[in-house]
Amino acid sequence: MHAESLEFRGIEKFFGRTRALDPIALQLAAGEFVTLLGPSGSGKTTLLNIAAGFLKPDGGSLHIGTQDVTALPARKRNIGMVFQNYALFPHMNVFENIAYGLRVRGVASTDIEARVRRALDGVRLGEYAERAIRQLSGGQQQRVALARALVIEPPVLLMDEPLGALDRQLRKQVQLEIRRLHREFGRTTLFVTHDQEEALAMSDRIAVMRGGRIEQIGRPNDLYQRPANVFVASFLGESNILNGTVQSLEGGVATVRIDGLACEVRGEAVAGVVPGQPAGALIRPEAIAISVAGEGLRAQLIEVVPLGEIVAMRLQLETGQEFWVRRFSGTQVPDAGHEVRLSWRTEDVRILPMQT
Repeated sequence: MHAESLEFRGIEKFFGRTRALDPIALQLAAGEFVTLLGPSGSGKTTLLNIAAGFLKPDGGSLHIGTQDVTALPARKRNIGMVFQNYALFPHMNVFENIAYGLRVRGVASTDIEARVRRALDGVRLGEYAERAIRQLSGGQQQRVALARALVIEPPVLLMDEPLGALDRQLRKQVQLEIRRLHREFGRTTLFVTHDQEEALAMSDRIAVMRGGRIEQIGRPNDLYQRPANVFVASFLGESNILNGTVQSLEGGVATVRIDGLACEVRGEAVAGVVPGQPAGALIRPEAIAISVAGEGLRAQLIEVVPLGEIVAMRLQLETGQEFWVRRFSGTQVPDAGHEVRLSWRTEDVRILPMQT
């Protein structure tokens, strides 16, 4: 079966009197990899469970390809699902775990053998067919779960924080594996995570969620470079945000008077920025120049933190606010304890509305 589009048309959900999802409009093109990113309680898993058929929406409709599947039970949607805890059967070996979905669907034994072998080869576990689940590492178990989801050839694949139980290094390896499998199998994929690095590394597009609604959706680099508001900026990547009041807006460039500091910051204004209203000036850590002399915003360098390929510097402004600056390792940086000056280019600053 080929990949199909997945579309949420005004999907909403209540738990009692509590609204869990505002009407959600979201469309995934056939073969697209979209991540729902947000904090706990943002509605991302609720939306995924509606797509899977585990929850019924209280409004709107869900479509896979041209078919309205809103009322279709989960077992009839032919959707592949990968869970954080893998949900593998401990009494079955690797082969039988992967074959389970095919047997339930009444696929012929000869076809099952061929399809499971292809799936095992696809996740690079061809030698592990007869292994017991308990004999596998966490990363190998995750690949078995992926193979089990893919072997039924679903039009849509749903993944609910599948890497959450893995350590950092293994998580990065499995991220690459999932992206490779997505390229090879081309399944429309809806992926849920609260890990911003995971979302940035894996997605064609990211939908940032908060409070049951989508705050912004777009390509990873677009969201990182041009967040729609302070929440998206602070949730997606490291950010320094100076709060203040918009003094002027001209030609798409806003000037903000910063609270507690005798300075103004200019930058590209996004939609929703209004003169006289509160706003945040976003400056990413990699866009800031740091020097021990000259002009710029005064700060105290508190500590220098080596992080492998980069060096992170934690600073404190005169207001007490923390600021972060990043440089590649090997770059000469001041020692901790120095008073320094911070500067940046106007084109590297985004002026964002202070949405609540």
